Amino acid sequence: MKKAIITLVIVVLIVGALFFLALHGIGTVVQPVREGVVLGLDLVGGSEITYEAVIPEELGAAELADGMEVARTMMQQRLDDLGYTEATCYISGERRLVVEIPSVDDPEKAVKELGATAVVNFVDADGKVWLTGNDIEDAFYSTEQTDNTGIARPHVVLKLSAEGKTKLRDASQAVLGRTDGNAYLAIEMDGSEISAPWVNEVLDTDSVIITMGSNTEDPAEHALYLSKIIAAGRLPFELTTAKQQTIGASLGEKSLSTSLLAGLIGLILVMIFMVAVYRLMGLISCIALGTYAALFAVAISVLHVNLSLPGIAGIILTIGMAVDANVIIFERIKEELRLGKTLRYAIESGYKRAILAIVDANVTTMIAGFVLLWQGSGTILGFARTLLIGVALSMFVMLVLTKVLLKTAVGLKITNLKLYCA
Repeated sequence: MKKAIITLVIVVLIVGALFFLALHGIGTVVQPVREGVVLGLDLVGGSEITYEAVIPEELGAAELADGMEVARTMMQQRLDDLGYTEATCYISGERRLVVEIPSVDDPEKAVKELGATAVVNFVDADGKVWLTGNDIEDAFYSTEQTDNTGIARPHVVLKLSAEGKTKLRDASQAVLGRTDGNAYLAIEMDGSEISAPWVNEVLDTDSVIITMGSNTEDPAEHALYLSKIIAAGRLPFELTTAKQQTIGASLGEKSLSTSLLAGLIGLILVMIFMVAVYRLMGLISCIALGTYAALFAVAISVLHVNLSLPGIAGIILTIGMAVDANVIIFERIKEELRLGKTLRYAIESGYKRAILAIVDANVTTMIAGFVLLWQGSGTILGFARTLLIGVALSMFVMLVLTKVLLKTAVGLKITNLKLYCA
């Protein structure tokens, strides 16, 4: 009895803390859900710009795919640099790049700021440009061994053109001869410094390695990022603006309110159904469902999930899926009770008999979600993210919390079998 009371108090405190975090947040890590969630373009309005690649005839399918990924990386970097931190950029089809910027209602201005091609330069401490992205034939990330220490370190490999090799040789000689000690060549994109590797010797080769400094916080991530930025300066094709449009917020606001209302109605109806059919077990399931909703709100706030209308659809879908596991378990418990088993044994047996079916069903759903996340783009990604978060959280809450609460009820001597539908 005492153990059950302690368990109940702990559960109440945890659930209360989750609701508090969802409503009020704490510090800068967990914000209130209304502030932490990033609303997508279809909910708050903004600008949508579609770029199309002008592809040379000699460019193959593999080169096109690589070039489109480079263009996407470049465009996303530009969006971040310009302060459009909530904007998204994704590849649509074979040769189109779509940029969505929420809360910006002037697509013309956004197009001018973003441009269509990146400009990567290698400059010295005085700002003199020695090489450009056109002098780089290839740039890629590598972790192969670069010295005699036997240690593989992340680095960037540059393949230079014949003209680029000559330019780099002259540049390295010039910076090594500086009297102020600034023997480095800064790598800039559109005038913004990305990295500033030091030059240790005259570079007279068509292949150059850029290693990460000892003070680099994440060498592997920085090397991969740097390789993409340098590659962005050598786009194999031109990007032209195919379409630009402003999406009004009025439709999004109306859709948001109606979607939230639909979710609330669905939540209430599910709770009514569970209590009506499963009585005490249904009430416990409703408590778990409310906890799931609070935990979901905290999760999307912390992760700053870009929430779109399909994302909200994913949330509403997981409401029904959240109690699906409990329906299976409760039916197994009822079967055990009808066979004359004790309440405590029926709960344990019900969970054991149902666990494999529940895990199989949720894992297959998550596989589909991961495929959508892998192959999808745009708003499909929003649906996939919320679906995956919802399935993972629902499995934890509905399998763990409901079992704890059921055992606590038994520990509190709430053992009238009619309350358990026996």
